[in-house]
Amino acid sequence: MAAPSLLNWRRVSSFTGPVPRARHGHRAVAIRELMIIFGGGNEGIADELHVYNTVTNQWFLPAVRGDIPPGCAAHGFVCDGTRILVFGGMVEYGRYSNELYELQASRWLWKKVKPHPPSSGLPPCPRLGHSFSLYGNKCYLFGGLANESEDSNNNVPRYLNDFYELELQHGSGVVGWSIPVTKGIVPSPRESHTAVIYCKRDSGSPKMYVFGGMCGARLDDLWQLDLETMSWSKPETKGTVPLPRSLHTASVIGNKMYIFGGWVPHKGENIETSPHDCEWRCTSSFSYLNLDTAEWTTLVSDSQEDKKNSRPRPRAGHCAVAIGTRLYFWSGRDGYKKALNSQVCCKDLWYLDTEKPPAPSQVQLIKATTNSFHVKWDEVPTVEGYLLQLNTDLPYQAASSDSSASPNMQGVRMDPHRQGSNSIIPNSISDIVNSVKSEHTAMKGTSVKNKPDLKASNDSNASLHSSLSANASNHNSCVVDMLRKNEVDETCALPATKISRVEAHAATMPFSKETPSNPVAMVKAGERQWCDVGIFKNNTALVSQFYLLPKGKQSISKVIGNADVPDYSLLKKQDLVPGTGYRFRVAAINGCGIGPFSKISEFKTCIPGFPGAPSAVRISKNVEGIHLSWEPPTSPSGNILEYSAYLAIRTAQIQDNPSQLVFMRIYCGLKTSCIVTAGQLANAHIDYTSRPAIVFRISAKNEKGYGPATQVRWLQGNNKKAPLN
Repeated sequence: MAAPSLLNWRRVSSFTGPVPRARHGHRAVAIRELMIIFGGGNEGIADELHVYNTVTNQWFLPAVRGDIPPGCAAHGFVCDGTRILVFGGMVEYGRYSNELYELQASRWLWKKVKPHPPSSGLPPCPRLGHSFSLYGNKCYLFGGLANESEDSNNNVPRYLNDFYELELQHGSGVVGWSIPVTKGIVPSPRESHTAVIYCKRDSGSPKMYVFGGMCGARLDDLWQLDLETMSWSKPETKGTVPLPRSLHTASVIGNKMYIFGGWVPHKGENIETSPHDCEWRCTSSFSYLNLDTAEWTTLVSDSQEDKKNSRPRPRAGHCAVAIGTRLYFWSGRDGYKKALNSQVCCKDLWYLDTEKPPAPSQVQLIKATTNSFHVKWDEVPTVEGYLLQLNTDLPYQAASSDSSASPNMQGVRMDPHRQGSNSIIPNSISDIVNSVKSEHTAMKGTSVKNKPDLKASNDSNASLHSSLSANASNHNSCVVDMLRKNEVDETCALPATKISRVEAHAATMPFSKETPSNPVAMVKAGERQWCDVGIFKNNTALVSQFYLLPKGKQSISKVIGNADVPDYSLLKKQDLVPGTGYRFRVAAINGCGIGPFSKISEFKTCIPGFPGAPSAVRISKNVEGIHLSWEPPTSPSGNILEYSAYLAIRTAQIQDNPSQLVFMRIYCGLKTSCIVTAGQLANAHIDYTSRPAIVFRISAKNEKGYGPATQVRWLQGNNKKAPLN
């Protein structure tokens, strides 16, 4: 996490859709990029379900159906995949609930569920302000506030410290409540506390951490429950413990529990002599507890002023949601209008990146021409842009730092408040071909379609997934995966493995006629200089030029601090040239700065005159084996003399190095189809670099020779031995 002075809070000021009214006591969970909010109160308890898309900056009200629950506040709210569970809460003043509802968010379908009561003891009583935490197939309920009076208008509060376990059924429904037998001293009764569950990576048992809350006075104690041994303990912590508080939020990202806001004792109050604090205020203090080392770190102190309104103002009863490594905060109350005896609720939405983003996937080739590349990479959640860089062994001109050139910027200046597009992050990352190390590859060009025409197979249970990939020997290749269950993913690409046993090492490229004739600086292999292509808002780029480094500079991207964009207008650009190899890498950018770069990919611009790659590959079964067909290249660059089809086969070499595929030619001729016999398939290698698949390659030849190959991955489920099953 960044130092306190480097925290880069962002307020979302541009969004669309029906914004929910400000409130407190609501709850929120995340499903992928969606923040789902339910309940809360402000001049009445809210009963709508609101959704905020963090990618498109859109609010919307889903059309829910089924057993729609009444509005509630200070309830339990957890998410298990795309299933959300709601338990308890206040349904009206003085009247609390102990009912359980399930929402299937994939269909926006509500269902009231009735868990079996404990085998010994009573089920949980109606309550509010409890904690409700999920781990595995169980929810853990602790504490809360009950009303002892049968008359809802005569509120007799009773603080709780009971502990229940709720077992869930897989996918939908619940089994029932149980009352685990715990060891050790139980935390004191409380409400409006927080509870999170954390398990150390690769070791240790899951533990639930309870912090703070209210029991007549605000609390600052930390409790730990080992969920395997059911033993309570009070861990000894280091650092400055946050002030006693209630109605705060606790969110786990990595190994840190982030505590924000809440009600705290009034300044100057002696907590020791005022156990029942009658004066309190909201805070905007922000701390985290390292759950591995049990050390507190203060990021924003309680006394730290914010005269520039650069972070969320003090609040309590708000919601916090972690999406990736980003924390979102919405609404909450910041005090009372004493004259009107009503709460003042915040209407703002904020987010904070807690660490730099992870490295994206390798840059993937969609299409290559003689002087450009269309590339993409997998999206990284909650980022503000991507820095794309390239380098080449081709000598290029060193730009003078006082250049007055003003290039047409391909990258997009990042605006964190800018409304995003209407696209949604894919639910899953597309299957792609893993590459061998790019240092051992020399890429040739391709002229395949951006999105090949994928026609349905004769196998009604299969559909085609297309993805483009660059070959490591003589071709770039287009990858087509045959998916089960009618799955269709986006076009994507990665450098593929070599088409033969011969290693092709990156060679020095010939000096092109299109290269500027000015004095050039030769770049040695060990002294590669990375040049910026630009900063892009989305995860695709059309690359035809790159920015030259100023003299004496190793990188122009070091000026990007906390996601500020360098001034590319001061730099000269250089065009890509035909028949030249270029290495690419990409890094994601968020409020903490530039993350690590991806692994390196290498592609080569096309040499004029060679045919493009075959397209629209189809695979279907027949009595002899399978029928493989394709369409001619869209850019044959002359007469097609023949096609060749290859099958990746099992060899001892592949067993030693699975990424080094060995291919056998199974067809050569003028037809745009062939039969692959069951005997040939019996010798096929099953590639496990992503999902299990049999790999084919198809290429076309004209008077100049063979052009780029189309690679086909025929998915096989998990069956290693029977490719036709």
